[in-house]
Amino acid sequence: MTSTPRRARLALPAATAALALSGAVLAAAPAHASGGAPVPPQPAATERPAGASPAELAQRIQDSAAILKGHTATAPGAQPEATPSAGVPSGRIDPKIIGGKDASISEAPWMVQLHYYDDKGTQDPGDDEGYFCGGTLVAPAKVLTAAHCVYGLDWSENGAVLGGTAQLPDEETGDLHGGRVTGVWSQWVNPTYRPSTTSGGDVAVLTLSKALPYKTLRPTTSDDTASYTNGAPATVYGWGRTSSASQEISPTLKKATVPMRSDASCTSYWGSDFVPGQMACAGNPASGQDAGTVSPCNGDSGGPLVVNGRIAGVVSWGVEDCVASGAYGVYAKVSSYVAEINSRVDDTDLDFDGLADLFARTPGGAAYEYYSLGDQWPYLGNRFEIEGWGNLSLVRQADLDRDSWQDYVFRAPDGVLYTFAFNGADRYETIRVGGGWNAMSDLRVPGDLSGDALPDLVAKDKDGVLWLYPGKGDGTFGSRVRVGGGWSTYTITGKGDYNRDGRPDLLARDGSGVLWLYPGTGKASPAFGSPVRVGGGWSVYTALATAGDTTGDGRPDLLARDTSGVLWLYKGTGKSGTATFQTRVRVGGGWNAFNLFG
Repeated sequence: MTSTPRRARLALPAATAALALSGAVLAAAPAHASGGAPVPPQPAATERPAGASPAELAQRIQDSAAILKGHTATAPGAQPEATPSAGVPSGRIDPKIIGGKDASISEAPWMVQLHYYDDKGTQDPGDDEGYFCGGTLVAPAKVLTAAHCVYGLDWSENGAVLGGTAQLPDEETGDLHGGRVTGVWSQWVNPTYRPSTTSGGDVAVLTLSKALPYKTLRPTTSDDTASYTNGAPATVYGWGRTSSASQEISPTLKKATVPMRSDASCTSYWGSDFVPGQMACAGNPASGQDAGTVSPCNGDSGGPLVVNGRIAGVVSWGVEDCVASGAYGVYAKVSSYVAEINSRVDDTDLDFDGLADLFARTPGGAAYEYYSLGDQWPYLGNRFEIEGWGNLSLVRQADLDRDSWQDYVFRAPDGVLYTFAFNGADRYETIRVGGGWNAMSDLRVPGDLSGDALPDLVAKDKDGVLWLYPGKGDGTFGSRVRVGGGWSTYTITGKGDYNRDGRPDLLARDGSGVLWLYPGTGKASPAFGSPVRVGGGWSVYTALATAGDTTGDGRPDLLARDTSGVLWLYKGTGKSGTATFQTRVRVGGGWNAFNLFG
């Protein structure tokens, strides 16, 4: 992409009170009585480019199918030579269901096909590139796949994602067999992945141009050890090769049940090419021929290894032609990278570049979106002014419906809470959540706390009771669950998974200035585990703001403003306790101009 698209201007009506960045409510006289639901001026059109047309996407799929026909249906990632060692044949490591059976899309509605075609801008068909991989819909607009399926390619310009069908498209007619195709808006490759060795975490996330209306499948958690127990039954899905003697991928979705194996099993065959902790081992040793072998193969790359209803692995690599005697299949170990994956699913990306951005507003009503620069100073770059947000008592950012378009939650003067969300087509619309929210002194949307893959809202009432409102995925929330009392002296904040266990957490500063990490449990009750002390001295900050992963490393960060108006960035480490954040770095001065963060 040659330029950074900007979001449409979002304007909201005036309200009464101003919420301090620290979460305390400042007194203010009402500007006017509310005569019903606020109606924000609708943008004429969003400023996110539409991307490829349906016809263009369909053509990419046909072209990809044509170039792959009769050729190795492999993924684009590097395929290094295997290191010879005891029991390991000298050959090629090859991204890879032999021995599987048909699977219906109703039993695996989250399976999607990734088609890639690039004609290199020439008339010579000899330099055309076509690739195919599998993927898993982990949110309506997010696909988990293998890093080697994405690394070095521009999926936005040349890719297409097809969901809702167990069949490959007809290469002649383009018939999608009832499926729905969409483009790729942006791509994220795990920054620790090393294509030369397939090590470092072979996972990637694609953000789709449009959300797909199919059931999603969740990654496992970081503390999941049961899924990797030797002998645990797992199921792998894909459209890959079904025979070592043919390069053709399967025209229909296949599945195979394979046992999980210990790290020692893969190490005994693969030697140092298998990296415990980064990779997972599964399957019985291959027989040396198709008969007796059950294994993923070329074209299955990026697909899920499912254990206990969660994604435990992503198809990564195996031996060339997939059936060499004694070989095991190798998968990216999802439990080791779930925090990074979830950071890409639950973000506050306002300008669609994959980085968490920040909403800020002055007491005079001037509001801005500050766009992240990633892990480079000054971390927050160009700002975009948005009008009509003056005097609202609260504004929060969150992608409540997981469509990759950021939503705003705001409170009107009469205490009615609204969500301002993209309608999936051409504009943002106001959704009424409900009344009585003036009873709350602060609200936060830290992520999916209840364990249903939808973002939830945490509210602290004026009596110091903390409540959890489970998100419904449509901009509204379900019946509240009491978290507990005694929160009056606490300033709540937080956005994301700070301790890297695959569950969002809450940060809270107590009255003495100590910052605490309340680890999420993944269920509504109890929502949090025992607090862990991050450190003292946080009373020097008049504002705590959390947009999520500002730097783009897969770990949520924290922004803090001191009494002199200097904004500091605390980069998340993925650890708990005193090591939760790195030493602070200075973003810049002048931030006393703002009295509200999103």
